[in-house]
Amino acid sequence: MSTVAPAPRRKIPNWFRRVALIFLALWFATYWHAWGPANFLHLCDIAVILTGIGLWKNSSLLVSSQAVSSVLIDLVWTLDVAARLIFGHHVIGGTEYLFDGSTPLWARLLSLFHLILPFILLWSLSRLGYDRRGWKLQSAILAPVLIASRLVTPDQNLNFAVQDPFLHRSYGPAPTHLVITFLFLVFVVYFPTHLLLGRLFPPPASPASHHAAGNKPA
Repeated sequence: MSTVAPAPRRKIPNWFRRVALIFLALWFATYWHAWGPANFLHLCDIAVILTGIGLWKNSSLLVSSQAVSSVLIDLVWTLDVAARLIFGHHVIGGTEYLFDGSTPLWARLLSLFHLILPFILLWSLSRLGYDRRGWKLQSAILAPVLIASRLVTPDQNLNFAVQDPFLHRSYGPAPTHLVITFLFLVFVVYFPTHLLLGRLFPPPASPASHHAAGNKPA
C-alpha cells in the first residue's frame, strides 16, 4: 500500500481543456488528410487522442496511461531528430518522415507535438495525480494496437510490429515477434516509467476524500 498522500484534487483549467479539444480536432482532421486513417495506429498518435480526451474529462487514469506510453518515447523521438539535424543520420529511426519532402511541411510540423506532449502530461499529473493503474491500462491498449499494426500495415512497420528499431530484424513468426515487442515495451519502457512517475507524483485523490475534506470543520 502506498504511503504517499493523495494529490490535492485540482482540475485542468477550463481554458486549457478547450484549447486542447480544439487542437485535437484540428490535428485529427489534418493528420487524416495528410497521412490517412491507418496512421492513427501509431502509439504516439493514439497518445494525442487519449491525452486530449483525458484532459477534457479531467481523467487522471487516461493521462497517466499516456504519460507511461509517451514521456520516454517522445524523448527518444526528440533525440533521433536532433541526431539527424546535427550529425546527418538517425540513431534509432522512426522519424525519417519528418525529413521527407514529398509530404507537405505543414503536415510534418504537426509532429512537433512530440516536443510538447511530455510537458503537458507531466504538468497534468502535477494537478491530477498519477493513477497507478495507468501502466496496466496502457499495456492493455498496446496489445490490440500491435496486432492491428501487423495486420493492417505490414509494409509500414508501425510501432515496430514487423522489425525492431535497433537491429532492424524480425524475431521469428509474427506471433513471436509481436510478443517480444509487447514484452519489451511493457517491461523495458512502460514499467520503469511507471515506477518513476509513482515516485514523482502522488496518487489522485478520490472524490469521496475530497468531499470529506471540504466538510471538515475548521
